[in-house]
Amino acid sequence: MRRCVKTLHGHISHTRSADQLNSRVSPQHRHISNTYSIITTDYAYETFSPSVRIGKGATREVGMDFVNKGVKRVLLFTDKNLIKLLPFKATADALRADNVEFDVFSEVRIEPTEKSFREAIHRAQMGQYEGFLAVGGGSVMDTAKVARLFDAYRDRQLIDFIPEPIGLGEHISRPLKPLICIPTTSSGSEVTGNATFYLSSENSTCSISSQALCPSLAIVDPINKFQMPKNVAIFTGLGVLCRALEAYTALPHDMRSPTPSDPRHRSMDQGSSPMSDIAVVQTLRLIDRYFLPSVESIDDTLAKSQMSLASVIKGAGFSNAGVHICHALSYAISSKVIDYNPDGYPTDYPLIPHGLSAIITAPAVFSEIGYVSPDRCMYLAQILGANTGNVKRLEAGRCLAGRLCYYMKRLGIPNGLSGLGFTEDDIPEIIEETQKIIRLTCLSPIPVCDTLLEGILHKSLRIYDSF
Repeated sequence: MRRCVKTLHGHISHTRSADQLNSRVSPQHRHISNTYSIITTDYAYETFSPSVRIGKGATREVGMDFVNKGVKRVLLFTDKNLIKLLPFKATADALRADNVEFDVFSEVRIEPTEKSFREAIHRAQMGQYEGFLAVGGGSVMDTAKVARLFDAYRDRQLIDFIPEPIGLGEHISRPLKPLICIPTTSSGSEVTGNATFYLSSENSTCSISSQALCPSLAIVDPINKFQMPKNVAIFTGLGVLCRALEAYTALPHDMRSPTPSDPRHRSMDQGSSPMSDIAVVQTLRLIDRYFLPSVESIDDTLAKSQMSLASVIKGAGFSNAGVHICHALSYAISSKVIDYNPDGYPTDYPLIPHGLSAIITAPAVFSEIGYVSPDRCMYLAQILGANTGNVKRLEAGRCLAGRLCYYMKRLGIPNGLSGLGFTEDDIPEIIEETQKIIRLTCLSPIPVCDTLLEGILHKSLRIYDSF
């Protein structure tokens, strides 16, 4: 018997009525509504986003921002490469201009681990800092978020805030000091309350997710992204693309369960909603027009600026919708890497950048989602430039998969998991780890069964041979 993911309360998370599920759930899965008793689903969704300032040269204002918040001493997080580049220099100059004292922590690990998080936490707790500042990509910003959290929670451990079933899922209720994020990539982390890292005790990638983790302010200065290495631009852009597709096809917010007993405890991952749908569509239109030019032309500053905007819309507009199968698989895939080092990333340890680990199974995932949400998949394919004139409704998923493969080939993405060093022998372990990520899999519009994952992973071994 196939095993399907249930919520922590023991129910299939998308159980409601057959009529409500009709347009978004495939016929082969509608029997679930009759198998389980009707449960209380949520009736509301919320948007979470910090203040965002967008503009060329806006970095120069960061010192004034801290002064206006009454902050005179900060810990600045960055990485060993960025500390030599213009974004760091511009930030440091801005702090000095307004007499804001700062120390620098540049030991951030790209694709963080609990060990690298603990080092950052220790540094934050050693100083009497009044605020925090992150200048860098998603890894830098996630590290700053967690260091800021444990500046306030010195009596807690990482495991306390990791969602169940891996962690204890404690809610964040204490006030946190100001955090300003200045992104240098297009990850969108500057406007989300997520922090992702590898947990060695579980041999798995996990996230701490809370509205409280959202930065106080994001300063999105497109100039800071003009020096991004090509592969960094590619993988962060693919991460935005994949998150948009998953948000648009996620379980609708009013089919998710359970309803929180306290609105403060409403999940950060709430399912698709009318507001998130609008943001997804705008983001994908920007991606369709500007993604390829932004990485294929060094001098196309307009395209780079528009991709920067796409990442902000992603984080601010639909991060609350959540993600599902691609990202759940990506956590397992990235934690199992043995020997892969793309250009533009550190070479002293193997890593699969987040956007790559998410997109690598996306064609296979959306070929299945097409049976659940054919109209949505067709619309997504159209936005991304696919010719859908002669595509039958139930072929929408494969059409979208084919369009994703077009992007992936154009961007030089390896031919599936085999190109990242995985074989068929790795599939059972990836499935096992993926099934632990209930926070994400419960937002899938179809039950995330072992059999489903096995089929997706087999197709993803050599993805261009399948689509």
